[in-house]
Amino acid sequence: MSAFPNAHEALLRNRERIQGRVALIGLSDTGLLSELPDGGLAMTDHAGVFARAPSLQGWRMAFGYDDEALQPGCADTLVVFLPKARAELAFRLALAGRLAANGARLILVGEKREGIAGAVRQLKAVAPDAAKVDSARHCQVWQASQFATGGEFDVGAWMTWHSVAAAGVEVEIAGLPGIFSDGELDAGTLMLLQTLADQPLPRGHALDFACGSGVIGCWIQAWQRAAGQEPSPIDAADVQSQAVICARSSYQRNQALGDVVPSDGLSGVSGGIYRKYRAIVTNPPFHAGVRTDTSMTEQFLRQAAAHLQPSGELRLVANSFLPYEALIRKTIGPVTRLAGDKRFTVYCAKRT
Repeated sequence: MSAFPNAHEALLRNRERIQGRVALIGLSDTGLLSELPDGGLAMTDHAGVFARAPSLQGWRMAFGYDDEALQPGCADTLVVFLPKARAELAFRLALAGRLAANGARLILVGEKREGIAGAVRQLKAVAPDAAKVDSARHCQVWQASQFATGGEFDVGAWMTWHSVAAAGVEVEIAGLPGIFSDGELDAGTLMLLQTLADQPLPRGHALDFACGSGVIGCWIQAWQRAAGQEPSPIDAADVQSQAVICARSSYQRNQALGDVVPSDGLSGVSGGIYRKYRAIVTNPPFHAGVRTDTSMTEQFLRQAAAHLQPSGELRLVANSFLPYEALIRKTIGPVTRLAGDKRFTVYCAKRT
């Protein structure tokens, strides 16, 4: 069994190609750092990976694309790991260009089943001399010695805005490459919001878990204002740096109340803004790359009861084929299906 993700293993096979100061963009396993003892800069957009990073001499960690550690011209070798969302690759390549010193080399590593072959077209758009130098661990490794460097990299310049509406209430939501359902309101969240209009959450401080761009918290408070109510604060938590950036921007534009924090599961909530909530609402993810992975949601459900007040409510939407209902009943309390079709189901449970 491999000690690391396939892409990290493929990079280690080619460690002699890492010369001078290195910057890793898209790190997913901090164990890799001890295998590269010369140190450098490692950026991850995953809050859990960042939190678990060991303190190793010579290594600097960065969380997300707006971290102050991402200084221009700081690296002689840029290693870009292929992201699961193709749109995010352009984002990572632009950051690589900003971090690159004069004469730097660029290495792109990614799995075949996650689309490395198609990603090469994007690579060659900024690095025409890119060539495949290895194929191993179901991955390809590409290298370029000439690519666009030294350009500006402003996260705000990549941010887009779009309007989403449900039950007659509209909000403005931020987007960045790689974020879930960027530029549109996905059908599952739309179903969830409709139930929140038909059967509102109990009044009081709430939490939006796996908040994405912040649409749920912004919409609930906009709906409350439209109904003539004082909006209830809704904290928002997500594991992805782009989600945290977007949710904070969405909250600011929509004058939404609540804290927005990075959190791997509920760890960032219990460690920072811990409080007992009247309600937790969520449209949780179930993919890890191209694979179905419900472990994050299953862990969340096991922890959620401790974050709910007695009789506090969980409102969750998920793909109908996912086996959540029994676990919700076991961890929270009796379950009601508020809405559903062949694709999605909205569950409601009160803490017993």
